[in-house]
Amino acid sequence: MPATGGRHRLSKRTKIATAALGLAIAAGALVIATTVGDPGAANAAGAASGGQITCPDVASQLPAIPAQAQAEVQRNLGLLNTQITEANNRLVTSAGQGGPNFVQNAILGPLQDKRTSTIDRIAIAIGRQGEKPQNLGGLAACSLGGQANTGTGTGAGTVSTAPAPTSTGGGTGAVAGQITCPDVASRLPAIPASAQAEVQRNLDLLNTQITEANNRLVTSAGEGGPNFVQNAILGPLEDKRVATINRIATAIGRTAAKPQGLDALAPCSR
Repeated sequence: MPATGGRHRLSKRTKIATAALGLAIAAGALVIATTVGDPGAANAAGAASGGQITCPDVASQLPAIPAQAQAEVQRNLGLLNTQITEANNRLVTSAGQGGPNFVQNAILGPLQDKRTSTIDRIAIAIGRQGEKPQNLGGLAACSLGGQANTGTGTGAGTVSTAPAPTSTGGGTGAVAGQITCPDVASRLPAIPASAQAEVQRNLDLLNTQITEANNRLVTSAGEGGPNFVQNAILGPLEDKRVATINRIATAIGRTAAKPQGLDALAPCSR
């Protein structure tokens, strides 16, 4: 009898193990069937993880920008960068969603519409003071996978994933507790077409520097003595801005009169 009972107990364990194995196999088969049976979902997931969204460069295609249009043009160039960043974030957070046309319909299509409007505003701003640039609409469409230039004038081949800048002209408005810097873009003369990309790249860098300084301000709260912010954050930020602003002036000065007195825009405050 004990032996028989042992056989019964063993039989139960065997049945339980067999049942569990059967469930695991069934679950695996279901996963395989789902993937094979819904290629659209697989394609959407693959597309979402296959690369970043890239867009044609806009700044390098612009003519000389009249001084009166500088601020508005730079603001909209910055907005183009923000739109690309947001679209790439959406690409990541929506991985696996939708069918084979999800990326085109939900991300690339809306991005093209936004870029069309923003590029139109750039052309209109230039056209108020000079000749309105034509055929910029062809720069609105973007793609997935890195075939095109990206950004709005940085000359880079990848989209920046840095935090969104607080301004698009190398300066910030006054926000309580944050570092504020004089606006640079609005103080520039007309920028020669050949200098557009380099100037925009350095204006973007000014924004990145401000963002990094404000992040440092938050993460270092409570550190150091009464001069900590000036010595550890504002001072180094001013040095970086001096170098960047000088590069902007030099880029313009290669083909036009070099702007003077821009160094006065380097110091920031809190």
